[in-house]
Amino acid sequence: MHMVIKSIAKYSMDDQNPLPSQCADCSSHPECASLDRRQVLGSVAMGGLLSAFPFIAAQAQDATQNPALLVDADAEADYKPLRPADLPMGKPLLVFPFDSKAGLPKNESRLNKLVVVRLPEDQMTPETLARSASGVVAYSGICTHQGCEVKTWIAKEKVLACYCHASKFALLDSAKVVSGPAPKPLAAVALAMNGEFLAVVPSPPPTAGQ
Repeated sequence: MHMVIKSIAKYSMDDQNPLPSQCADCSSHPECASLDRRQVLGSVAMGGLLSAFPFIAAQAQDATQNPALLVDADAEADYKPLRPADLPMGKPLLVFPFDSKAGLPKNESRLNKLVVVRLPEDQMTPETLARSASGVVAYSGICTHQGCEVKTWIAKEKVLACYCHASKFALLDSAKVVSGPAPKPLAAVALAMNGEFLAVVPSPPPTAGQ
């Protein structure tokens, strides 16, 4: 538990100096090569959803929180929770979890950014299907290599690609790395339907000693 709190504090300090939202060449941005790599690899090393996503760590500690819905990461006002029908088949969208009680997205950390895409359920592995909701899957929108955003769908290969260093992830199969330098799959988030809207499945609170 102390590790999780320490990790969240670290993310908060780092996020005071946010990276460019789109990094066409990470090697040309010192911040991307150092700060973002430190954040992402730290999450990979710790493992688990509590360390990968700050909002899930907070959600796990407060059972009274409303289910986190999802909103477009580019929305600046008039936030509209997403329905499966809002997502065209095979068109990824970067989103943030949305606190319906506060009426605000959980965008205080870029590590909360998710990529969602609607895909054919009959092509998903059983594990991926179990985490999906109405054909929509959700994963971290931050590449596990050097922290660039991942949002390019290559339909012919059925993979999501990171345009910084060409890592490719098989979203139909738990975002496993197909090619490229990424050391780990994208962290997966389980979804469920909350009425007509997509919502993140709450994680159980950490047990003693975590």
